[in-house]
Amino acid sequence: MKTLSDIYSKAQIPPGSGATAVVAMSGGVDSSVAALLLHEHGYRVIGITLNLWDYHASGGNVNLESGCCSIDTMADARAVCHKLGVPHYVSDFREIFERSVQDNFVSEYLAGRTPNPCVRCNTFIKWGAMLQQAEQIGADFLATGHYCRVSLNPNSGRWELRRAVDHNKDQSYALWGVRQAALARTLFPLGELTKPEVRELARSFGLKTAEKKESQEICFIPDNDYRRFLRERAPEQVAASSERLFVDHGGKVLGEHQGVPFYTVGQRKGLGLAVGRPIFVTQIDPSNNTITVGDEDELLRTEFLATSVNWVAEHKPGDGRFMTCKIRYRDPGAAASLFDAEEHSIRVRFHQPQRAITPGQSAVFYDGEVVVGGGVIDRVLL
Repeated sequence: MKTLSDIYSKAQIPPGSGATAVVAMSGGVDSSVAALLLHEHGYRVIGITLNLWDYHASGGNVNLESGCCSIDTMADARAVCHKLGVPHYVSDFREIFERSVQDNFVSEYLAGRTPNPCVRCNTFIKWGAMLQQAEQIGADFLATGHYCRVSLNPNSGRWELRRAVDHNKDQSYALWGVRQAALARTLFPLGELTKPEVRELARSFGLKTAEKKESQEICFIPDNDYRRFLRERAPEQVAASSERLFVDHGGKVLGEHQGVPFYTVGQRKGLGLAVGRPIFVTQIDPSNNTITVGDEDELLRTEFLATSVNWVAEHKPGDGRFMTCKIRYRDPGAAASLFDAEEHSIRVRFHQPQRAITPGQSAVFYDGEVVVGGGVIDRVLL
């Protein structure tokens, strides 16, 4: 059985030697233990909780607790910082969060795509606006409670983003947008640990957040009803649709849908169609306001174009480069070859057909444990 000392030593955090680390404090156990470990390793820790949105603007059940931006979570983060004897602040990033994350969330759904707001938040908020703030106050590093690792490759001279030791908790998929200069200033104290080990550390130091449950919903939609959020944020665009047709792959009309923003590729439940067998959304065409449905095998596709690509571990790879590609967070990944396309884009061809390649979602390319790069799935080609 691992002792507390064993768990503590697994973290493999370089000695702080008085360096200042700003820790993004969400009020959960992961960021709490990240702050704890850095403090114990000699860093001067400053806890910062981001105020990204408010209940009045996001709507839904205003009394429902959320894993982010509620008064309770801010109080929990402050309590942990007080326990550690380190300062805690709240930064108001609501305006940039609305522009960079919420507005994109709405526009992507209106365009028939399925966005990943966590990727946008990591890229533009935590490793964008927050990192800039950390630099302005003289901090040496930005740290978070993400389960992943970062290290300098001595051969390439580039900073590498690597999967966490605990693959069940690995969050590298959502961090492909973080660039080299930001990775050089980043610490991930939990990358070598498992979730049970993190909780054990929190218990042993008496942190208030030790048993706190994880939040599963989209942070700025506390009632977990994204359709309600879209209706309230873009009522005219959602209501503007004329004919709303479900069709099969032969063009036969099967019924009417509620609006393009309310569906995603691969969806089976909630279609309201009775055809005598399970059917799935296979394609969304916002220009014609048409949603194509079909059997599950019609979800299998082989090739797509990814845009807004960020190369992390190396410069743009050559044509035909073999990678493992993940197209969703819980996807184990599949073998694929990458081919050159227009600037900041890449064409990806899976070696075996994959289910429900979804425009708007992230495609992340791995070489073993290392994130080589990633991008946004723009359109399915084959």
